[in-house]
Amino acid sequence: MLGSALRLAFEALQRNPVRSLLTVLGVVIGVAAVITMVTVGNGASRAVSEQISSLGSNLLMVRPGQRIMGPGGGAGAPAFKAADVVAIAARVGGIEAMTGAQTVAATVVYRSQNWSTTVIGASNDYFAARKVDLVAGRIFNEGEERAGRPVCVIGETVRRELFGAAKPVGSRIRVKQFACDVVGLLRPKGQASMGQDQDDIVIMPLKAVQRRLTGSQDVPTIIISVRDQDQMDQAKADIERLLRERRHIARNEDDNFTVVDTRQIAEALSGTTRVMTMLLGAVAAVSLLVGGIGIMNIMLVSVTERTREIGIRLAIGALESDVLLQFLIEAIALSAFGGVIGVALAAALSLGLTRLMHVPYIFDPGVNLLAFAVAAGIGVVFGFFPARRAARLDPIVALRHE
Repeated sequence: MLGSALRLAFEALQRNPVRSLLTVLGVVIGVAAVITMVTVGNGASRAVSEQISSLGSNLLMVRPGQRIMGPGGGAGAPAFKAADVVAIAARVGGIEAMTGAQTVAATVVYRSQNWSTTVIGASNDYFAARKVDLVAGRIFNEGEERAGRPVCVIGETVRRELFGAAKPVGSRIRVKQFACDVVGLLRPKGQASMGQDQDDIVIMPLKAVQRRLTGSQDVPTIIISVRDQDQMDQAKADIERLLRERRHIARNEDDNFTVVDTRQIAEALSGTTRVMTMLLGAVAAVSLLVGGIGIMNIMLVSVTERTREIGIRLAIGALESDVLLQFLIEAIALSAFGGVIGVALAAALSLGLTRLMHVPYIFDPGVNLLAFAVAAGIGVVFGFFPARRAARLDPIVALRHE
């Protein structure tokens, strides 16, 4: 009986192939949209986590003011001093590497080439804290750091824009108004989660930047790498307690600085990405509902067109359950066929979009199976009413139908 119902159902669908394809279009779009949105969202979440991790492991960033990210975070709050960095190093345990850092925008020049970039003043601990490797040259020596000599390590973007195919190490560039010797070249790190080019930097000794570019002894940021992840919370609490003491903050006053754990940034960004993925997936899922309604409408039209055929089957002995099963199989076949096409289309769209957005492609079999199962379920739900209507036709009335 089931085999006969399947054969009759597929013969009926093949009689109107164009209409059948148009009927499943809503299901195709719905399934493809849901899977694509979830896949791209998962890839974006993974990219955020990886890019935050590239900032450095077990990293704490201390800044004046209460804003976690972005410019202007220290407005109205006093900057740190070199003595604050020394005090943290001496009194807080579990620190693997730490440096004060000052960032300034500057134009660098080599021969006829010039490029606007970000100059970071920091100590050698910056390379360890941020897990930055060199592909050529060296980092600063102790004498260069202490004296604030004009030496620098450049990123890959700066190398490409200034030197092209030439080797930069050993060359001399001009940073604003003074000459600077290039002593090292950083390993490329790519784009950060917020869109910044992590290779578009020039790193110099902190004292060199303070004396030659900013004219200030302030330390706007302190970067700290903690030895063990289990010590992160304790180190953060110790730093906050020490800085409150050094900045003379009363017990009932709020901090005028922020200690940011990169895990917080990663969790916040990943959480936002997940919420957006769920919202987009929910919006895309609406098209599945529209597709189901389209299947129901077409099946109702089909029942009306085939009323005489249904009457003949019932008149020669077919049971209501036989007619119900035939039309239900037609609806399920339409939605399942749309689900298969939707899954295939989603794979192509997801691959294209993840490459375009430079995020990893993460195939999730659970999402694909769920989307296909929902598509097939739509055939059952929206096909049942037309199938029941066909099965309950009066054979005599159906045979009189023109």
